[in-house]
Amino acid sequence: MKTSAAVSLAAAVAPAGLYAAGTERIRIGLIGCGGRGSGAAEDCLNADPAVELLAMGDLFADRLQGTFNGLKGKFKDRVKVTPQTQFTGFDAYKKVIAADGVDIIVHAAPPGFRPIHLDAAIKAGKHVFMEKPAGTDPAGIRSVIASAELAQQKGLSIVAGTQRRHQWHYVDIMKRIRDGAIGEIRAAQAYWNGGDMIGYWKWWEKEDMSDMEWQCRSWPWFVWTSGDHIVEQHVHNLDVINWATGMLPVSCMGMGGRAVRTQGNIWDHFAVEFEYPNGIRVLSMCRQINGCTDRVSEHLVGTKGTVYTDSSIGRIEAGANPYQYTGANPNPYVQEHKDMIAGIRAGKPLNEGKRVAESTMCAIMGRMSAYTGRALKWDWAMKASKLELVPKDFSFGPFPMRPLAVPGQTPLV
Repeated sequence: MKTSAAVSLAAAVAPAGLYAAGTERIRIGLIGCGGRGSGAAEDCLNADPAVELLAMGDLFADRLQGTFNGLKGKFKDRVKVTPQTQFTGFDAYKKVIAADGVDIIVHAAPPGFRPIHLDAAIKAGKHVFMEKPAGTDPAGIRSVIASAELAQQKGLSIVAGTQRRHQWHYVDIMKRIRDGAIGEIRAAQAYWNGGDMIGYWKWWEKEDMSDMEWQCRSWPWFVWTSGDHIVEQHVHNLDVINWATGMLPVSCMGMGGRAVRTQGNIWDHFAVEFEYPNGIRVLSMCRQINGCTDRVSEHLVGTKGTVYTDSSIGRIEAGANPYQYTGANPNPYVQEHKDMIAGIRAGKPLNEGKRVAESTMCAIMGRMSAYTGRALKWDWAMKASKLELVPKDFSFGPFPMRPLAVPGQTPLV
């Protein structure tokens, strides 16, 4: 990659002009038709004029129909979904994967379902765009890593919704870090401190719903479906830290709680200290409470300077050579799909499965430490933990909500 300006990651996998010259149809199937599923499908359709949407699946017919109507209105004849390729229910994902002609699965079902759906898609020989996070428990993360290894053997893509990895100012700054612009990284801070998401993600009152339907419809507010907001949202910032250091943490100690939230069984604030190799300490903070100071960014401290990054800015501060990226910055939500398609066309598929699984595991480990009040080691959490939050079988019926975590009382499993 050039140092004078950030370039698309597609340039690393495809000759110049290949994407623009590609005209062969690429047919996608969408699993998960909520807000993020609608957005991901739209981003993929915007990424390439040859993309067509062929099949859709969701647990709920009303969610599927709303997204179908929205996409059909915007993309007209490129949405080729028929009543015969609209699927609902817990097995809808299997039918989307099996739909004739589907090349890429765009997977945006709630995080708890992602390891299951990814496993089926890769075994069926499909390329996958999978939203982050990769799962909600260690068992699910191990499954995603196994799927990533199988995808590698089969020559299949797994591109994750960690869009900062495809955002040009981040790519540029990371290249400069690799080139020694701030020396050796000694510490870092990662933040996703923002408002309560209840105004963005709908909360469904239980009313006449079964436990399972209620929790699936209100998935952001339950641990097994979302992972808690440290996993569902803050994973972005932790992924940037792993990217910058080129390492994974060796241990962590976390704390947090639930000060104002009343929905579901997730917390509203966390603070975790991660220790990386060579004594690097990383402070991680995330919060979803209205009326507080917002901060969503990363800060890296090196021996020769510091770096600040957020969704719009990348700059090197302090040190002898201050710098700020001022080049082009295409929409990263579209760019990640462009990069995926370019890799497929070039016969060099991108496989981000293991990477997003490991970053997700960082967030899961932080949550486990905070929930239990126990310091954790990476090797134990990744390899030995027997925590499984996601049920083995699914049906609309009783499924009691897990009790709210209480540090010092919630067991470490």
